[in-house]
Amino acid sequence: MISSLRPLLHLAIFLVISASIPPFSSSKAAAPLPTKIGNGYRLISVDKSSDGALIGHLQVNRKNNIYGPDIPLLQLYVKHETGDRLRVHITDARQQRWEVPYNLLPREQHPAPSKQTTGRSSETPSIPTELAGGEFTFIYITDPFSFAVKRKSTGEILFNSAADESSPYNSLVFKDQYLEISTLLPNDASLYGLGENTQPHGIKLYPNDPYTLWTTDQSAINLNMDLYGSHPVYMDLRNVGGEAKAHGVLLLNSNGMDVVYRGTSLTYKVIGGIFDFYFFSGPSPLAVVDQYTQLIGRPAPMPYWSLGFHQCRWGYHNLSVVEDVVENYKKAEIPLDVIWNDDDHMDGHKDFTLNQKNYPHPKLINFLNKIHARGMKYIVIIDPGIGVNSSYGTYQRGLANDVFIKYEGKPFLAQVWPGPVNFPDFLNPKTVFWWVDEIRRFHELVPVDGLWIDMNEASNFCSGLCSIPKGKQCPSGTGPGWICCLDCKNITKTRWDEPPYKINASGTPVPIGYKTIATSAVHYNGVLEYNAHSIYGFSQTIATHKGLQGLQGKRPFILTRSTFVGSGHYAAHWTGDNKGTWDDLKYSISTMLNFGIFGIPMVGSDICGFYPAPTEELCNRWIELGAFYPFSRDHANYYSPRQELYQWKSVAKSAKNALGMRYKLLPYLYTLTYEAHTTGAPVARPVFFSFPNITKLYGLSTQFLLGSSLMVSPVLDKHQTKISVMFPPGTWYNLFDLSRAVVAKETESFSMDAPLHVINVHLYQNTILPMQRGGLISREARTTPFTLIVTFPAGATTGEAKGKLYIDNDELPEMKLGNGESTYVEFNAKAENGIVKVWSEVEGGEFAVEKGLIIEKVTVVGLAGVRGGFAVEVEGGGGGGLDVSAVEVVETEHLFLEELKGKGRKKSKMVEVKGLEIPVGKSFSMTWKMVVN
Repeated sequence: MISSLRPLLHLAIFLVISASIPPFSSSKAAAPLPTKIGNGYRLISVDKSSDGALIGHLQVNRKNNIYGPDIPLLQLYVKHETGDRLRVHITDARQQRWEVPYNLLPREQHPAPSKQTTGRSSETPSIPTELAGGEFTFIYITDPFSFAVKRKSTGEILFNSAADESSPYNSLVFKDQYLEISTLLPNDASLYGLGENTQPHGIKLYPNDPYTLWTTDQSAINLNMDLYGSHPVYMDLRNVGGEAKAHGVLLLNSNGMDVVYRGTSLTYKVIGGIFDFYFFSGPSPLAVVDQYTQLIGRPAPMPYWSLGFHQCRWGYHNLSVVEDVVENYKKAEIPLDVIWNDDDHMDGHKDFTLNQKNYPHPKLINFLNKIHARGMKYIVIIDPGIGVNSSYGTYQRGLANDVFIKYEGKPFLAQVWPGPVNFPDFLNPKTVFWWVDEIRRFHELVPVDGLWIDMNEASNFCSGLCSIPKGKQCPSGTGPGWICCLDCKNITKTRWDEPPYKINASGTPVPIGYKTIATSAVHYNGVLEYNAHSIYGFSQTIATHKGLQGLQGKRPFILTRSTFVGSGHYAAHWTGDNKGTWDDLKYSISTMLNFGIFGIPMVGSDICGFYPAPTEELCNRWIELGAFYPFSRDHANYYSPRQELYQWKSVAKSAKNALGMRYKLLPYLYTLTYEAHTTGAPVARPVFFSFPNITKLYGLSTQFLLGSSLMVSPVLDKHQTKISVMFPPGTWYNLFDLSRAVVAKETESFSMDAPLHVINVHLYQNTILPMQRGGLISREARTTPFTLIVTFPAGATTGEAKGKLYIDNDELPEMKLGNGESTYVEFNAKAENGIVKVWSEVEGGEFAVEKGLIIEKVTVVGLAGVRGGFAVEVEGGGGGGLDVSAVEVVETEHLFLEELKGKGRKKSKMVEVKGLEIPVGKSFSMTWKMVVN
């Protein structure tokens, strides 16, 4: 075929090439439309393997040397790994290249590189060929090679790497230190993901904002910059004719990259490794996260207590301060489960040590015995940098076991809080063994309940090749601890320290090794830091998890700052150093929702801000929001004033209100963590997850859902006592006062009262929500009686509602059914033919029965009143010992917003059935006749 006709062929096949694509701009100096960096590749052979995969070879068209020479021969491997997951793997056909290690992220192996080009040759470059399987069809063109991924059920093109002369990007480029590939996008695609960064525009990706992935110790206050984690995955939500379908795309690559999103296209510019794409077919947003976490690892099971409230501060100078904090929370009657120490407890900032003067061991043990007896927990920080100190046992044992990252054969020297440090190499099995042993030794000294791993991007206060200065103290002991005091010189002699393509790391023109480990440093088996940098925190997380799990057979709790694909399988995350500002309060929602998509559902931001001092009003509003983060912790900077929630009377009132509700919701939150662990479903999720067909919700970043039906709508601006809340269609009940409801006929916004101590939380229709009485500590709260909230649409005469409850022994490492230590309950309700029925189906009920858990109240909202015929049956016969005569039924008419009057709503009531003593672990059935309007 005549080459000039090829662009027309691409149009015919892929359907989605746009003639007008806006020019790219970003925060770094933008080049004009790009010089053609490569001339693409052609497919010279293709065959199918015995398991149905496609294996081919690509040969470069006309080499050039921009960013280095092209790799001449590539191996293509395409496989439908499941019915909803497609893998497209492209690497050097002649030699093995760096990939994310399979022992860190287990997955199917691909064939080893082979330069053999046996198989069908491709002499007809114009004819597209397909590989179909499951919900995807993989379509490819041989010359220049490009591919598309099509949704089989609709024929929609989801990914399309075709390029022509008018494209603002190149055909496939594959050099040693520069890889480029692009996809075309329809104008109305909504994209989410590509983190970690602080996105000022909300949860949707914003065209022409920079998206750089390279783990960096850079405060979350910095907008649109590469932060602590690297997650090269995005979700694409498209709505065609009112029906939405979502899919996901992961580029499994740990090298630094810029991802250029122009609105109508997306381009990956990667400085190493391979192309290893995984496509997830969805079609719902929840299904995408399910399929994604099925590959990368399901979220870790969380201990029940971790869902309680946490208090931390850098600057608890001695143990007596910590003791006072705990007692003051108790006096103020504000719930508190976990007290934390930043590095104040350490001897000279050194990991696994104790400052015997400020945290004397006998007194600390007495304190821990006291709080453990109450059910409270204690967590401390550890950083990866190990202080270079001849009298420091952890360092000496590490040196003896040769566990540190090397530079020119010697442990690479850096500086963090202890001063000069070496960094453990967690890719080395010996290092993991040593680290696990250090955790064991420390736990014998201080029986902590979890570990907080920080600074693991890895962070370094210096840059380059450093040495310990002679004749001066380093650090000096005066001034900020983050000022570099080592003697350092730049490292510029290798292409790893100064790669030919400069990613937009830190948003500034600095080397990629700036304030971290030199990228030419060497890990175990010769692996370069250049390749492994962004998995450093991930590898430390896995080693830490192994160490904690081996202690007493208990479920580990780890909080990590740096994350990568798969980190959620082991740990929780907080969003790093945020500011005590109203803007940072807003940003925290988008970051939290992104991490749910990344498979890390246990996430939250420092409540009231890490620094500087928040205003009293801001702290009020932040605890109201933070009480509904999956991970809820107040944390402040060393140089900030104290901001514990009892420091202001007004904040204490807001905290008691919001955290009081959180502690009532703990069984619901814990059930959501079980669902996350088994299906990947985020605990906190965008509102569109439950209403994917409503395009108005695609950018909503000021409200969110807990689970599928509990909507949180915080105040995010100062001096507000009313807020505009967007309600999807249906009935929404005020969780703090179930007699109050909002009925939305379509997706519409209403003005809601929000005085200082009030946060709007609404429960959607067709839901059964299990709640308990709450308390000041989760261990007590989880033993209190249950109430079931059953919601129907207001004025309904027919309908159904459903809910779930998972209970277990949260000390066990696994979160699963069938072990005799867990109970799972499905709650159901139905209204039809004038009868209301509420019932449960129980699996593994013996555990809940043994714990003595009961349901004391059932509240049904949305229906008309009770006409009579009330009856209860409990598994085991009759009323199961239930005294029906003691049951009280109370009816309250619903109140609706003034705006809703005259919209034709029917009257409805809240019916409370009190005085019940139904064992949670036994199936029950409750019925009554209802009034029919």
